[in-house]
Amino acid sequence: MIDITEVNRSVSEQRLFLAVLPPSEVVEVLAGMPRPEAPGLRWTRPHQWHVTLRFLGHADPEDVVAAMASFSWTSAVADLGPVSATLGRHVVMVPVSGLDDLASVVTAATARVGTPPEGRPFVGHLTLARSKGPVPAGSAGTPISASFPVGEVCLVHSRALPDGVEYEVLERFSLA
Repeated sequence: MIDITEVNRSVSEQRLFLAVLPPSEVVEVLAGMPRPEAPGLRWTRPHQWHVTLRFLGHADPEDVVAAMASFSWTSAVADLGPVSATLGRHVVMVPVSGLDDLASVVTAATARVGTPPEGRPFVGHLTLARSKGPVPAGSAGTPISASFPVGEVCLVHSRALPDGVEYEVLERFSLA
C-alpha cells in the first residue's frame, strides 16, 4: 500500500541551497575573465554564479522558509579574489571571503532542514568551471578583485538539465 503522505512529501521536496548572488557589476567583472577552452572543462554561465552558504539537498521550500523566520543578520561584505584557483581536482573558482559568520548563522537557522549540515568548515567560493578530469593547466590563476555588500540570502532551487544546471530563486531573505 502506498503512503500518500510520503508521496505528497516527495512531490513538494526540491533540491535546494541558500546562497548569496553577486550584483550585476560583479557579474560584469567575472564575465570579463578569460575562459580558456580545454577538453572536459565546462564554464558556468553568469546567471548561475552564486556563493553557497548552505546546501540543503532535497527539502521542502516551506520548511526552509519556516526555519529562516528566525534568521537575523545585519551586514556582510563579500570579497572576491585575489586570483581564481582550483577547489579539489575538478573545480575552477574564485575565493570569496567575508561570509563565514553569515554562513554559520544560516546553517544554525536551518540545521534541522534538508541534509544535515556538513562537519567541515565553510569555504566561500564562486564556481566558474567544472572539469570531468583534473582541471587543465592555465585554467586558474587569473587575478580578480571585487567586493560587494550582501543585502540578502536567497533560497535557490537547483534543477539538472541535459545541458547543465538551472537555478531558480524561490525566496529572498533580507539582511536587517
